[in-house]
Amino acid sequence: MPAAVTASKPAPRQADAALQDNAPCPLALDATGGSFPAEPEPAGKRRWSAQPRSGGMLVLAAVIALVPLVLANNYAYDVAVQVALNAIICVGLNLLIGYAGQISLGHAGFFALGGYGTAILATRFGWPVGLSLPAACVAVGLLAFVIGRPTLRLKGHTLAMATLGLGIIVSIVVATEDRWTGGPDGMAVPPLALFGWAIQGERTWYWMAGAALLLAVWLGLNLIESPTGRALRALHGSEVAAETLGIDSARYKLQVFVLSAVFAALAGALTAHYAGFITPAKASFMHSVELVIMVVFGGMASVFGAVVGAAVLTILPQVLTVLKDYEMMVFGAVLVATMVFFPQGIVPTLARWWTRRQP
Repeated sequence: MPAAVTASKPAPRQADAALQDNAPCPLALDATGGSFPAEPEPAGKRRWSAQPRSGGMLVLAAVIALVPLVLANNYAYDVAVQVALNAIICVGLNLLIGYAGQISLGHAGFFALGGYGTAILATRFGWPVGLSLPAACVAVGLLAFVIGRPTLRLKGHTLAMATLGLGIIVSIVVATEDRWTGGPDGMAVPPLALFGWAIQGERTWYWMAGAALLLAVWLGLNLIESPTGRALRALHGSEVAAETLGIDSARYKLQVFVLSAVFAALAGALTAHYAGFITPAKASFMHSVELVIMVVFGGMASVFGAVVGAAVLTILPQVLTVLKDYEMMVFGAVLVATMVFFPQGIVPTLARWWTRRQP
């Protein structure tokens, strides 16, 4: 009689070793978001797939450096700054939704907490802005850690509802605690100052926001190529299969949740100092939905897709204002057409099309 075969869960050290840079990801994602066993790719193709990431950083840096050549006035610089700040949030949110597969409808709350946090510390407590901004980001990260431990045990629509509730709570708090936040009228925020130099004006802020975006993209690209990124992709493919391989799903989901919250808080703090004012509208449910749409529009599981989605959906409403009463109708038609012809988002769909054309 043949001996019984038993399956055992890999030891944590074995699982960590499987996630090293030279080890293949145990699961890959198909076009529908499902999973299938990853097949080894030819060495030439692996080298080619690494090129768009390094080349993408160079292209992004070149675009940031050359865009001022076509910006005619301060209004155009203002839109460019908004693009960069929205892209920072979307890069972090894409790590959570696109790579880890965890839905969040409350990231506008983290965005608002970053802005209000630095504003309150600077105006109510007299902290220098150079300390209030990072302190606000750290505080939001700690809050996300505390909230994420129980919340991330949920999945699917229940997780979306929980994060939606979080965003609503933040929106109510900042609108009603007028002693600290100024209530519905909002509050003034002092200008950002580094080394005694106040950063003011759209043109100066353009370079500040562009540098912050480059840093966010660089961090995102390095994360997804690290063992943590491989674990996140495995979780997205199949959480059960990933846990069978010894991956601590709760730990990795919490890490990326905290990181995405810090990205949102940083963008919120920079936005508050740039505008010199912040209102509870920054924590609204619709703002959270806009951020998720940007991620999906550009392409989930694509760092550069998040940047493209933020850029297009920040600029497009400004362009469509000439249509007046038809603005929202055309905007909706663009979203529908994009999802029909670019079902995986703009960047992933174009990347697959280009890959298929290669010999």
